[in-house]
Amino acid sequence: MYLEIVSPEATLFSGEVDAVAVPGVNGEFEMLKDHAPVVSLLKEGNVKVSGSITLDKEVESKFTKSDKGFWLPINSGTIEMKDNKIIVLAD
Repeated sequence: MYLEIVSPEATLFSGEVDAVAVPGVNGEFEMLKDHAPVVSLLKEGNVKVSGSITLDKEVESKFTKSDKGFWLPINSGTIEMKDNKIIVLAD
């Protein structure tokens, strides 16, 4: 599935991923390929991205590498998933 993470300053990531977990206002949830459409507000926490991804040098410092992928700390945001495309608008 395709993930795009956008902040007010720049697009932080765009590319194919295996899974994405986000801090929803009603609790953390994870999306895999063919997940049902969803729109949700996000609270402070980490966007966790799993898969073989490559980060641009300009934004690499914003992410933390883990054994399962990368984490991006956010203060709040919005997520939309539809037709295997996820868009995260993050603050």
